[in-house]
Amino acid sequence: MSAIPILRKALLYGGLFAAALAIVGSVVGYLTVGPSGIPSALIGAVISAVFLGITALSILLASRYDILAFFTIVMGAWLLKFVVFMILAVILREQSWIHPTVMFLTLVAGVIGTLVVDVVVVAKSRLPYVSDISLPGDTPTTPRGR
Repeated sequence: MSAIPILRKALLYGGLFAAALAIVGSVVGYLTVGPSGIPSALIGAVISAVFLGITALSILLASRYDILAFFTIVMGAWLLKFVVFMILAVILREQSWIHPTVMFLTLVAGVIGTLVVDVVVVAKSRLPYVSDISLPGDTPTTPRGR
């Protein structure tokens, strides 16, 4: 068994969480600060969903390569997220149609929520600690005659 089904499940549940966060955040943002709360919450939810996707997709892609390439791809994705976040923060802070507090709180809720989703998915998975081993008494998996 590999970690690919676990990461796919994390992507699915993370996407569902981000959609729910976008809806709830938009409603709460609208009720608390008015119309500017809607795009602010939507942007915060989209950013958290995209960052979750970058992380999971980088691990899915990197798992096909050797360990050096794995860490290079995962760290490259982390640096990409950092740079994109800084660029978005600079661009979006100047926009008059965004309420920064709503966007920040939605983004924080998205980060915490996607972390919870990841922890729950991994904790409920049944991935063995060791793979490709035979225990005493196991039947051989290779065909007879070899």
